Amino acid sequence: MKKTLGSIYLTLVLIFLYAPIATLMILSFNSSKSRSHFGGFTFSWYLSLFENEEIMAAFKNTIILALLAAFIATVVGTAACTGMVAMKKRSRSIIMGITNIPMLNADIVTGVSLMLLFIAARATMGFTTVLLAHITFNIPYVILSVMPRYRELNASTYEAALDLGAKPIYAFFKVVLPDLMSSVLSGFLMSFTMSLDDFIITHFTQGPGFDTLSTKIYSEVKKGINPEMYALSTLMFLSILILLFFVNYKPWTKQTVGEIKVTTKKEVIVSSAKGGVR
Repeated sequence: MKKTLGSIYLTLVLIFLYAPIATLMILSFNSSKSRSHFGGFTFSWYLSLFENEEIMAAFKNTIILALLAAFIATVVGTAACTGMVAMKKRSRSIIMGITNIPMLNADIVTGVSLMLLFIAARATMGFTTVLLAHITFNIPYVILSVMPRYRELNASTYEAALDLGAKPIYAFFKVVLPDLMSSVLSGFLMSFTMSLDDFIITHFTQGPGFDTLSTKIYSEVKKGINPEMYALSTLMFLSILILLFFVNYKPWTKQTVGEIKVTTKKEVIVSSAKGGVR
C-alpha cells in the first residue's frame, strides 16, 4: 500500500512538471492557431521558424554568447580556485562566501547593478556588455563546481612533479588539470546552460538591435502568441534534454567472466582465463 501511494504521488509530481511542456509540444504541431482546438498535424510552424531571419539571428547570438561566456568563465573560475586553494582556511572561507553571493542574489538586482556600471563607464550597450554580464554571473557556478574537486586532490603529486624538475605551469597542466577535468567540464556545461536561458540580466544589459532567444521570445510574445514560439520552445527543450542525456550517459562496460581487475598504486590485471599475470 505504501509503495502504491508512493508511485501515485511520484506520477502526479511528474504530470505536474511535464504537462505544460507536453501541451506546448503538441500545440507546436497544431495546424490551427487555436489553443483549444487541434486542427491537424503539421510541421509548418517549424518551417516558418527556420525562415524567420530575426529569430535565426537571435539563435546565433545566443549560441555564440553562451559558448564564449562559458569558456571565459571556466578559465577565470578555475584560475580563481587555484588561487583560493593556496590561501589560508579563514581567508578561503571568506572569499568563497563572497563568490556565492551573486548566485543567491536576485537576478534583477544583478542586472540593474551591471546596467548602472556600464552606463557609468560610458560603455555602449550590446554584445560586449551582455558577454561581460554573463561571464560575471557564470564564474560563481564554475567555482562551485571546481572547488570541491580541488580540495580532494593530493597536493603531493603536484609537489612531486616540481621535485622532478617540472615548471609550475607545466606541472599544473600535466598533473593537476587532468584530475580536475570532469569538474571543469561540469562547470562549463552549467555556465553554458545558465547563459543560454538567462533573460533578466540580458534584458538590462543588452543594447538596441541585439537580441538573444530569451529576449526575442519576450518581445514576440508581447505582440501576441505566435505558434512559431511553440516550435522554438520545443526545440530548445529537446536540445537541453539531449545535452543532459550525453552529460549523464555512462557507457556500460562488460567485464569478461573470470577476469578480475585490481586497482592499487600500480594497476594489476589478473587474467585467470589466460592463466598468467600481466
